[in-house]
Amino acid sequence: MSAPVRLRRRARTLVAIAALLVALLVALACGGDETNGPRVVILGFDGMDLQLTRELIAEGRLPNLARLAESGAFAELETSIPPQSPVAWSDFITGMDAGGHGIFDFLHRDPDTLVPFASTAKAEGASRMLELGKYQFPLASAQLVSLRRGTPFWKVLEDHGIATTIMRMPANFPPSGLASQELSGMGTSDLLGTDGTFSFYTSELFAFAGQEMSGGAVYEVDIFDDVVETELHGPDNPFLIEKTPLTAPFTVNLDPERTGVSIELGDQQVVLGIGEWSPWLEVEFKMIPTQALHGICRMYLRALVPELELYVTPIDIDPMAPAMPVSHPKSFAADLARATGRFYTEGMPEDTKTLTEGVFEPAEFLAQAHNAGSEVIDQYPWVLGRFLEDDGGLLFYYFGNVDQISHLMWRARDPEHPGYDAERDAPYADLIPQLYEGLDRVVGETLDAVPAGTLVVVMSDHGFTSWRREFQLNSWLEQQGYLVLEDSTPRHDPGFLLNVDWSKTRAYGYGFSGLYLNLKGRERDGIVPFAERDALLHEIGERLLATVDPGTGSNAVTEIRYADDYEDRGAIEVGPDLIVGYAKGTHVANGSALGEVGDEVFTDNLGAWSGDHIMDHRTV
Repeated sequence: MSAPVRLRRRARTLVAIAALLVALLVALACGGDETNGPRVVILGFDGMDLQLTRELIAEGRLPNLARLAESGAFAELETSIPPQSPVAWSDFITGMDAGGHGIFDFLHRDPDTLVPFASTAKAEGASRMLELGKYQFPLASAQLVSLRRGTPFWKVLEDHGIATTIMRMPANFPPSGLASQELSGMGTSDLLGTDGTFSFYTSELFAFAGQEMSGGAVYEVDIFDDVVETELHGPDNPFLIEKTPLTAPFTVNLDPERTGVSIELGDQQVVLGIGEWSPWLEVEFKMIPTQALHGICRMYLRALVPELELYVTPIDIDPMAPAMPVSHPKSFAADLARATGRFYTEGMPEDTKTLTEGVFEPAEFLAQAHNAGSEVIDQYPWVLGRFLEDDGGLLFYYFGNVDQISHLMWRARDPEHPGYDAERDAPYADLIPQLYEGLDRVVGETLDAVPAGTLVVVMSDHGFTSWRREFQLNSWLEQQGYLVLEDSTPRHDPGFLLNVDWSKTRAYGYGFSGLYLNLKGRERDGIVPFAERDALLHEIGERLLATVDPGTGSNAVTEIRYADDYEDRGAIEVGPDLIVGYAKGTHVANGSALGEVGDEVFTDNLGAWSGDHIMDHRTV
């Protein structure tokens, strides 16, 4: 194989890498012949940390990455600002920074309503409806719209006659339709339109009572004569004027000896023992006699004694009958499913909420995450084989499993983490290195399969580190006098900035890195004149940089990026006025990211989500 282009600088940005690859491929295409075009394979390993990779290469645990480095180049790649996956991958997709492509965070906010929304895509409903009795019928089709601006690099290649296959690229839902083949990735919703909402069925009375279950719903069921009659819950029926959730009934028949169950869903029947997973099951939600919504799910029998506990994955879009676009062409997802089996279509299939919400133990979460990650790895040979049958082109293939597991299991590598528990965490101390070894095997399979002259690139969007301390940005703004509450008891704060006195508030936080000014003429109740914007922003930025965490004795914020610092400007109005780069090991409190104002500015992170990267971009 040919060596990758060597990087002359110590660090290259994701923006520069995109431009470099496009220029190289176009040049090779122009110099080649029609029967032997250039080939490039890009393996995107989300959240693969540079330092840990170097350590494992030195220990001899990543022989294929070492082999690739020896034959080409191994260099530091600078991440995006802020270092969040949809931002970083959008940098790579478009060759622009966030100021150009307009993806600044997982969450943006509407200045007119001050309500948060997903940054990468939105649904636009049918504007005209025909109403007949209790029914309504769209006169125009609803559609999903990508919010990412700019031209994907694969369009440039396609315009030059270079075929591209883009597999699970984050921030590419709905698929752009500009590559020869695409499968959408991070940002793809489940059938409910969420990032993934699981269901947990239990016969226990008042299970999880008083707990706000994030990312899932608990359903209490009754057992009569060893039978449970219940239902799966879908989105609202779009054909009914009155909001009415769609449902699909299913039956659970319990073994009298409580060793297992048989489950009937539609015309499907599956038998599960305790601790067993079902295969993918088809779900049909009947909307009107002639129309049905199709999805898929898997079930896990967690317990039968003393109570029934049945977990159901988020109901995903069925790749064989997609209710929303997940591939281009539409038939590609179905072809993949026919060849390799049905699969998770939601963008982040590792169900992290099962662990953060206390529904699963670590081993159970890891089993579910293994199911999700194995599908991506098992599909790769089929995709790579099809790609190699062609005369050239570019294949991008994304792996997100290591990132999602690292978020929850990084604590096992950090005995100094405030939430570390030796009995619980020590058995998993080597888990993440083992996952890296799995990715290394993918690299080896690729190097062995591709013909001579193929350019193989392995890249990640950001690194990883331990998350030990939480910073409540909105509480800090309140203490500094920039944000004023209507009710001065933050413990009752409902979040979503609903407790804010906008007539006196000059700044607020939303998202995982963003700080906004309450600008007159932009925000719904803005009070800050535009003429005072720059001075106020720099005042806040300097105070943030001077803030010391009393728990560590070190600065809590080590990097500030103002909106005017972005090189690209076409979408600057979408993003925050200031990006906060927290010190390594410190992360914004999740409540603050959703507009909550808590009691304390600094707290230890005692949650299951123990590793992260949304910090000073230079440290990850």
